[in-house]
Amino acid sequence: MMLLRRFRVLIVMVFLIACTMHILIDLLPRLERRPEPGLSGGGAGPGCPCQHRDSLLVGPELQPGLPAWGKPLAGAAPPGGGAGGDAVVWPNKHTLRILQDFSSDQAAGSNRSGSQPLAKAEETGLRVGEEHNKRLIPDRVLDAVIRAPGQYSKLTALFKHPNYQSPIPALTQGEILFNINTDIKFNPKLPRDWVNEDEEDLAATGDPPIDSYPNWLKFHIGINRYELYSRRNPAIEALLEDLVSQQISSVVMKSGGTQLKLIMSFQNYGQALFKPMKQTREQETPPDFFYFSDFERHNSEIAAFHLDRILDFRRVPPVAGRLVNMTKEIRDVTHDKKLWRTFFISPANNVCFYGECSYYCSTEHALCGKPDQIEGSLAAFLPDLALAKRKTWRNPWRRSYHKRKRAEWEVDPDYCEEVKQTAPYNSGTRLLDLIDMTIFDFLMGNMDRHHYETFEKFGNDSFIIHLDNGRGFGKHSHDELSILVPLNQCCRIKESTYRRLQLLAKEEYKLSEVMAESLERDKLSPILIEPHLKAMDRRLRIILRSVSDCVEKEGRSAVVENDIDYDFNSIATNR
Repeated sequence: MMLLRRFRVLIVMVFLIACTMHILIDLLPRLERRPEPGLSGGGAGPGCPCQHRDSLLVGPELQPGLPAWGKPLAGAAPPGGGAGGDAVVWPNKHTLRILQDFSSDQAAGSNRSGSQPLAKAEETGLRVGEEHNKRLIPDRVLDAVIRAPGQYSKLTALFKHPNYQSPIPALTQGEILFNINTDIKFNPKLPRDWVNEDEEDLAATGDPPIDSYPNWLKFHIGINRYELYSRRNPAIEALLEDLVSQQISSVVMKSGGTQLKLIMSFQNYGQALFKPMKQTREQETPPDFFYFSDFERHNSEIAAFHLDRILDFRRVPPVAGRLVNMTKEIRDVTHDKKLWRTFFISPANNVCFYGECSYYCSTEHALCGKPDQIEGSLAAFLPDLALAKRKTWRNPWRRSYHKRKRAEWEVDPDYCEEVKQTAPYNSGTRLLDLIDMTIFDFLMGNMDRHHYETFEKFGNDSFIIHLDNGRGFGKHSHDELSILVPLNQCCRIKESTYRRLQLLAKEEYKLSEVMAESLERDKLSPILIEPHLKAMDRRLRIILRSVSDCVEKEGRSAVVENDIDYDFNSIATNR
């Protein structure tokens, strides 16, 4: 006690020094991360959090054909404060809303400040540019997104190739699905978390800015006469992320169809079609199954989206894989009594359900989780039919869907000549688009293409929408040559498609390898097993051999249609 009394002042001083050192050690890393004054241009002060964001967001030009929501605001000053004629226009705070992903965390009110979307913007490098024909995502950022630094990406190299750079023609008002000023009025009773604190005054006085629309609506706005989405549309990657992360608010069964499908609605008013997992990736279609009674595979829907993008068709709506909690995200949120009544607990204590449909909807074919988790594909919905009507066309090479009967094209080798004389295949690019779809289906092994759809607004001069791809990738050990009959009978192919197929047959852009790389980005990866990837290489060689046979028989000019330097409306098919 005597010692404590004598040295109490010294003990108190040592204690205070130790506390001070502890505090300094904690603060040192934060102080080191603060930017020094003068390192970034402009008038921002030291430590301003906008410095790094500014360097990310001032970027290259937008791609042609993208909707107005990708444009910067006119008259805004660049971050450096300059006003030169060639300076990149800097978007104001409202334009930066394009970077927000409306995730379930935001909907729950957990991120009012927007820090998480900003972090995502920094990770992906999304940029807002100056003009309508400039890229939204620069090539060096795509490198980082697709492959980690230091790794060579064949997929990135493929998308940089000149065959993937050709622009679409300049769009007129009639060639855009929605006129944003007159057709789109999206101002529902939004959750408060949809309104940024900085924009509350703006949202209260009028329609919200387009940049604040959810990603599914940005996808709809980008649809035009030539494509479902542009090559560099940042809303597509954001929409794929939304399909995986958005909170599911309601679930109902989709009416019609042979197998169970669910319509899932999200808190941001988006919807997607859910196809649950029915088979493992290793299972092949049984040899005694007819094509019309085959299972629909969720991984085929996912792979079809990636294959369609690699072929540069861009006619499949965005699809992503998701692991769904059958209890919390289906049973507990559904108001569909018919669906709810089919839930049960299996003898293995797994949650199961089977729903109602024409095939495979019974307790013997129930969908069971492990214990309540199930894989599935989520395909983004196209615009509502009330807003954008679609026309359904019977595929001229439709199969008989009968156990014994054969279709006319299976017995008549000159069937294509008859098709060429029939509208809409006697003019425009419809027949060539049908050949594109044939190639797409053959690479997947999809025999179930009985109908297809187009947007009514664009008439007969529009692309074919590649919907319902669940019956692909069923047999990797068998190549169904009857799928290629339209190509072999008509001997017609687009120049652009032919060039890309030749490119994908080369070792440096090998189809199986770029597909594997693209599929790695899905949350349910691996999507396809190796034999399916190798089968695509084999089928690609068969396609190129068929085209070569046609060229040898009829001449290149009669087989390969130049769609690169042409007037879209001037192509004649009946030759």
